[in-house]
Amino acid sequence: MSFSDPDAVARYAQGPIRQVPGFHGMQQMARILLAERVPDDGHVLVLGAGGGLELKAFADAQPGWRFTGVDPSAEMLKLATTTLGPLAPRAALVEGHIDDAPFGPFDGATCLLTLHFLPAEQRLHTLTEVRRRLAPGAPFIVAHHSVDDTADKRQSWLSRYAAFAVASGIPAANMVNATAAIDARLPLLSPAQDEALLGQAGFVDIELFYAGFTFRGWVARTPD
Repeated sequence: MSFSDPDAVARYAQGPIRQVPGFHGMQQMARILLAERVPDDGHVLVLGAGGGLELKAFADAQPGWRFTGVDPSAEMLKLATTTLGPLAPRAALVEGHIDDAPFGPFDGATCLLTLHFLPAEQRLHTLTEVRRRLAPGAPFIVAHHSVDDTADKRQSWLSRYAAFAVASGIPAANMVNATAAIDARLPLLSPAQDEALLGQAGFVDIELFYAGFTFRGWVARTPD
């Protein structure tokens, strides 16, 4: 992909829209939930910021917020800079993982469509390190694949996920391959397991705010 090519950037941005039910609505809800506690001049940590889609959505809606975006892919961070355009000076981008993020403390944090790539032990470490970087009472928004851990239910929900993507314009053959890869390679957890990890990491007031076929999203906060 050429990150100087607006068409290439647009093609990347279409991926989540076609595969994640209510993608824009989920981002908007995440921003609203952050704004309940993040001040108008707050500093927000965005984990898995490559591509810059949520960074731009948040920056457009909250002109006083600053951001630190973290992602392991240098190329995706270049794309985030392109996506942000004139808003880019408001976001400090860090190549790496949560351990490479500054300690803040941040007024809020998000991790969207990212944690499903991590096995449970690594997820817990990531969640714990996010919590350590947040101010008391700060909100944390997370959303990713989270499906029932029985084989039959998992296959049923993955089939629905694929049907949504096909209905949104992705070729059916592509989604056959995609769902097979998700089932075989992603360390998917159940919603109950995901909620338990948030609690183990030290978050409180854990509430479901979003559900779209295989995707779930939660809002939580650090203790006061």
